[in-house]
Amino acid sequence: MSPSPTLKVSLIGGGGIRTPLVIFGINELARTLGIAEIVLYDPDSDRVELMAALGRAIVAREDGSLKVTIARRIEEAIEGCAFIMHSIRVGGIRSRAADELASIRNGYAGQETTGPAGAAMALRTVPIVLEQAGLVERLNPDAWMVSFTNPAGLVTQAVSSHTGAKIVGICDTPTELIHNLTRALGASADRVACEYVGLNHLGWIRRVRLDGEDITERVLNDDALLAAAYTVPLFDPEMIRQLGLIPSEYLYFYYCRRRALDNQVAHGGSRGAEVEKLNKDLLKTLDGHLRANDPSLAVDAYAAYLNRRSGSYMRLEGHGGSAFDADAAFDIDPFRVASGYHIIAMDVIRALCSDAPSHIIVNTKNRGTISDLRDTDVIETSCRISRAGIVPEPLGPLPDETRGLITAIKAYERAAIKAARALPTDPLARLTARKAFLLHPAIQDWEASDPLLRDLLDPTCIHC
Repeated sequence: MSPSPTLKVSLIGGGGIRTPLVIFGINELARTLGIAEIVLYDPDSDRVELMAALGRAIVAREDGSLKVTIARRIEEAIEGCAFIMHSIRVGGIRSRAADELASIRNGYAGQETTGPAGAAMALRTVPIVLEQAGLVERLNPDAWMVSFTNPAGLVTQAVSSHTGAKIVGICDTPTELIHNLTRALGASADRVACEYVGLNHLGWIRRVRLDGEDITERVLNDDALLAAAYTVPLFDPEMIRQLGLIPSEYLYFYYCRRRALDNQVAHGGSRGAEVEKLNKDLLKTLDGHLRANDPSLAVDAYAAYLNRRSGSYMRLEGHGGSAFDADAAFDIDPFRVASGYHIIAMDVIRALCSDAPSHIIVNTKNRGTISDLRDTDVIETSCRISRAGIVPEPLGPLPDETRGLITAIKAYERAAIKAARALPTDPLARLTARKAFLLHPAIQDWEASDPLLRDLLDPTCIHC
């Protein structure tokens, strides 16, 4: 697609707290790709107005030309858009916090995309996503859905399996892990190549090359390099060496479940509960600055929020720390970073507009990439992405150390999607949901599945 001054993109879920960050990223692409407008849609009209106002302030600070508009109907954020970004959180941050706390009360680590809280998020999110993807398929079948919506792999699987919408699921976890490792090696990004295998929030680096040389063993035998791959200490280096693989941070909730839960119990809260407070404070601050016609202070407050949120990631689960610790925040420009939420979106959109392929890790159909999985299974892997489409790069069979966990999670995903699509009046709907909980490797308990479902999803539960 040649640059056009009228190219339009949209963001469904435009009231989300990271919307201004995405607007910054799209503004960076605006001139080279000819993007004239980003359309925001969100059912929360007050929130989307606030995020749009902050986004406009960021564009103005950058001396940009991107037009930020608001759609009053979701159809306006679909029709005529070349790319439809999708980032919704059904139930809002309050539901995330409640899901995580309910999981902890029931003896499971609370994390929004894995374990009981992740299953609850999937059951709540999939029906809405499928409805919206169906609109994309009907109203704008040529558009790409670029989905941030969590659980990203499961959501991409649901849309790929049950609609004809063109979708790619994105997540910054793999690129963040590779970036951290590259920085620890003291090398530039073009010198380091990592072979990544797995699913969303369930992936591993199995090969590291520096200037074409395989240095995997060197990395595995260097405790300092392994530690630098993570923002907080998570894994015993001896465990990583036994695996022969470098796990992404979310494997902590499988490999170190007891420690994660113990830290949450000792802390008395969860990451979601802390983010809920961070968001509440930020929204109040932003509203005050924008009402006082001081957009510069609003942008500064937002940057400080991003630094505290990013700097405190996994701090609570990893060692019982808090987002509110004095040393929790980064001191960087959160808009201009090497990896992150908006960077991966920019990279994918740029690649889909180019004739020359880029190599990017995304969530897409397997199509023979991993021989142990179905062709239609959505995986997270390095792909060649260009105007011609998204082609996953061959990987062959899974390592023995990952095969059981990956295939179990795919079975869980299929059951969770089936449960999410079941009508509430279906007498088997609850049993199907319990089956999904049973199949999840971080739950796997039939008796526990019923009280978990009650506490996570029932209208009269303690969770609510």
